[in-house]
Amino acid sequence: MADDKDQPFLDDMDELEAEYEAEEEADEAGLLTPEEMAIEIETLKDRLIRALAEGENIRKRAERDRRDAETYGGTKLARDLLSVHDNLSRALETIDESLREQAAGLVEGLELTQRELLSVFARHRVVAVSPEIGDKFDAKLHQAMFEAPVPNTQKGTIIQVMAPGFTIGDRLLRAAQVGVSSTPST
Repeated sequence: MADDKDQPFLDDMDELEAEYEAEEEADEAGLLTPEEMAIEIETLKDRLIRALAEGENIRKRAERDRRDAETYGGTKLARDLLSVHDNLSRALETIDESLREQAAGLVEGLELTQRELLSVFARHRVVAVSPEIGDKFDAKLHQAMFEAPVPNTQKGTIIQVMAPGFTIGDRLLRAAQVGVSSTPST
């Protein structure tokens, strides 16, 4: 049996043994030390902030996609309807005064149909790009169908408009088809 003078040493040993067993139990139970807890808290905070930021980015992206779908969703239909506009325009251009007098109702119906089509285009942000003769050629809005030397013009000037172009929102739907002056002959 141990002496009384060895008692403090044994008490310290009992204390160390109890701490060791508590640490073992903590490890087995999955408990963390304060340092490990601090690291885990920082890791979880970082993950939370990243998840919140990702959620906000997804919300903004969805809102942008919704706006784009609203603005540009009818692009294919609008592009298909451009041929209807072109055909109505060509039909109205061929009408002379005698036909206008003979079939006034028909001509008026064609004009009203074209105005209604343009009104529907405007409601859906489809806007005509109608360059004028003498305007500067812009490759972003115009398609050069031909080049020809025309006296008294500058190179790159529009000399003929064959078909108007159209935009939807801020995107080009169809370029205006134009003839462009090349270097004037002398």
